Amino acid sequence: MTIKTTALTVVILAMGASVALAQNGAPPAGGGGGMAACRDDAQKFCSDKTGPDRRACMEANKDKLSDACKAARAARASGGGQ
Repeated sequence: MTIKTTALTVVILAMGASVALAQNGAPPAGGGGGMAACRDDAQKFCSDKTGPDRRACMEANKDKLSDACKAARAARASGGGQ
């Protein structure tokens, strides 16, 4: 292989890796991976909490959460979420 071919191959592989990483992405701000459905509920009920305190607050308010958030929490609890 020539240097140009090798360089082109490296660039193509790097672009493919960046696309794969972009699809997985980082967890959205204000909610952890797979829990984007709960972002609005977390803001509504637990905006003054973070980390374990926010999780405890969400659990304390689980009956008030939106259907989408309840479904995401159930999926996560059963291992179906991230």
